[in-house]
Amino acid sequence: MKIAILGSGNVATHLGKALIKAGHPVMQVWSRNHNHAIDLALEIGANSIPEIKNIKAHIDVVIVAVTDDAIAKVASQIPEQENRLILHTSGSTNLEVLSSRFENVGVLYPLQTFSKNSDLDFSLIPLCLEANNDWAMQQLECLAKQLSNQVQRVNSDARAMLHVAAVFACNFTNFFYCIAQQLTDAVQLDFSLLHPLIQETTDKAMLNNPVDVQTGPARRDDKQTMQKHSDLLKNQLQLQALYQSISQYIVKMYHPNGLREINS
Repeated sequence: MKIAILGSGNVATHLGKALIKAGHPVMQVWSRNHNHAIDLALEIGANSIPEIKNIKAHIDVVIVAVTDDAIAKVASQIPEQENRLILHTSGSTNLEVLSSRFENVGVLYPLQTFSKNSDLDFSLIPLCLEANNDWAMQQLECLAKQLSNQVQRVNSDARAMLHVAAVFACNFTNFFYCIAQQLTDAVQLDFSLLHPLIQETTDKAMLNNPVDVQTGPARRDDKQTMQKHSDLLKNQLQLQALYQSISQYIVKMYHPNGLREINS
């Protein structure tokens, strides 16, 4: 398949490299910042285009890999072409953003966090697929299976909830690491002291049902320890409230009959 990518960010970069590795030439790259399009095009051996209307008629697949709020505007500028497949890569955007305008559309959502300078084995990344008709799904599935060993059909509603789950599992978790580092920095301790704990927690969550391996004072309903922790955070009211809220949620899950609020 001959492919055009609209976007030059983290997803576009990794996806472009994976497509080329799978034998699908990325012919054209567009970006809102044309210099970024030039950079990515040079990196993957494509041609940069200054305007979306410059997409060639022989392009089989156009992949819209831009921020969620820009998908509709960018897609509206794609020239219509018979038997062309239009895809977006968003986890939280409904298929209708494309199907309202084009005959053959789909979603190719890679469930992973991307950074341009990080090397990832794309074959291990789950790809969540959706399409508006059988032909589009057949084309999309054929392409996806050449990129990854984990390909699954997921409709818009399920994909949106999966995206929320990913925010909890990835974005929020990393933010908690940021908070943990602030707390260790405050007492002149190295955050790396927590690395083995983080690794063990991650390993257990991947090998078991996370519900079965929860630990900590809230899991035990250890009110005395939770109160001590809350007292230590008395000068950081937002963080104290966050600690209390999460602790109470955990207690409610594991000890539904013994919930008692932690005092501020």
